[in-house]
Amino acid sequence: MSSDPSVPVRVRFAPSPTGALHIGGARTALYNWLFARGRGGELVLRIEDTDRERSTPENVEQILDALRWLELDWDEGPLSQYERAGRHREALAQLLESGAAYRDPATGEDVAAWKKEHGNRGYRGEPSDDPAAAVRLRVPDEGDTVVEDEIRGEVRFPNASSDDFVIARADGSVLYNFAVAVDDADMGITHVIRGDDHLSNTPKQLQVMEALGTEPPRYAHLPLLHGPDGKKLSKRHGAASVQELRDAGYLPAAVRNYLALLGWGTQDDTTILSTDELIERFDLSRVGRSSAIFDEQKLRWLNGRFMREMDLDDYTAAVARHVGREPDERLRAACAIAQEKAQTLEEVWPLIGFLFDEPETDEKAWRKVMKDGALPLLTEALDALRGTEPFEPPELEASLGRILAEHEVKPGRLYQPIRVAITGSSVSPGIFESLSVLGKDRATERLEKAISRLSAEAAEGPPND
Repeated sequence: MSSDPSVPVRVRFAPSPTGALHIGGARTALYNWLFARGRGGELVLRIEDTDRERSTPENVEQILDALRWLELDWDEGPLSQYERAGRHREALAQLLESGAAYRDPATGEDVAAWKKEHGNRGYRGEPSDDPAAAVRLRVPDEGDTVVEDEIRGEVRFPNASSDDFVIARADGSVLYNFAVAVDDADMGITHVIRGDDHLSNTPKQLQVMEALGTEPPRYAHLPLLHGPDGKKLSKRHGAASVQELRDAGYLPAAVRNYLALLGWGTQDDTTILSTDELIERFDLSRVGRSSAIFDEQKLRWLNGRFMREMDLDDYTAAVARHVGREPDERLRAACAIAQEKAQTLEEVWPLIGFLFDEPETDEKAWRKVMKDGALPLLTEALDALRGTEPFEPPELEASLGRILAEHEVKPGRLYQPIRVAITGSSVSPGIFESLSVLGKDRATERLEKAISRLSAEAAEGPPND
C-alpha cells in the first residue's frame, strides 16, 4: 500500500444505481472529490451495475443528476462494472489456473455441516472438476488479513475464521468483492474512500488482489451518518436524497459545505467554507471515527448564511430556476427584499408571491390582527399612502410613522393589519419595502379591499360562537 506523495492520486466513487443518491453516498462522493482535487489527482466514476433488475438507465441518471447538481465533476467514466464482465472472467481464469481459486459444488448446508464438524473454523472446500460448480478463493489458514485504515488505524481479520469465499457463481458470473477488487486494480485506484459498512468487504478484496499479484490501494472507511436521534439516517429524519435537498431549496455550495463537516473538521473549527477552501483544507487524517449527525436544521441555518451572502443577480437567478420564472427586474426587486429573510429557495416564493399574484388571505392571521381599532388606522394609512411621493421605503416609513406618533400606538398595531391586507399573511419582507415594490396602485387597491371587508364585518357585528 504505497503512500508515496509523488504517486498521482486516483480515487473512485462507485455507487450502485438502485435509486436516488442518498445523502451518505453524496458525502462519500464529496470526500473522494475533495481528496482528488486537493491532491491534483483524478476521480473515476464507476457504476456498480451488476444487479441488472435494479440498475436501470433511470437509476443511473438519478446518480449522474445528483452529482451534476452538487457540481462534483469526474475525470473518467461513468464506467459500467457490468460491461467489464469479460475482464472479470479473464481474471477468474487466471486464479483458477494458478490454483489460488478452485471449483467447489458445496451447498450452503454442506458448508454449515463442515463448519460444525471443524469447531466453527472458516470453511475450506475440496477442489472439484465439475465445470458447473461455483468458484471459491483460497484463504490462508494462518495469520491475519490486515486493513491499514486511514481513519480507523489497523484492523485485523483472523484468516482461520474466514471461509474460502465464493468469487463466482456456477453460471460463471462473478460476485461483488471479486469484481470490485479487479476493477480497483485495473483502474490504478490508489485510495478507496467509502462508508464503513464496506469494512467487512475489505479483507476479501485484499485477498483477491494478493491472489492476482497486484498492490492494493489504501483504504479509508467513513463512519455512517445518523439522524439527530442517533439512529441511522433515513427518510424519517427529513430529506434523505440529494434530489430532495434540491427540491427543498438548498444551494449546492451550502450542501457541499455542510456535508464536508459531517465527520471532518478544520483545525480552527471554521464553519463557513467556500469550495476552494474545502479543497485546500480537506485532510483524511482529520476525519473522525464516530458517526456524524445529519441535522437538517443546521443545514437550513448554513444555507441561509450562503443565501444572504450571494450576489443579488446570482440570488435572483437561483430563485428563478427554483420557481420556474424568468429572472427579470421585477423578480430581482422582489428577491432584494426577501434575501435577508429566507433560509432556503423554497421559502422565497411564499414571501414574495403577493407581488406577482393576488394573495389568498390567511384567515387566522386576519382574525388575529384585524381588531382593536384596525379599521380607523387602516383608513388613515390608506390616505397617507395615497399622498406619499416618491413611493419609496424612507418616505413610506415617515408617512406611516406620523400615524403611530399621533395615536401613540405600537408599530405592530398598524403595520400588521397593513401586512395582512397587502400580502394575505402575517409574515413578509419589511413592510416599507413590500409596499414600495408592490407599488402605490396595487397597495392602495388591496388596502381598500381590506377596509371594505372590515367595514362589512363591523356592520354585521361580532360572530356568534
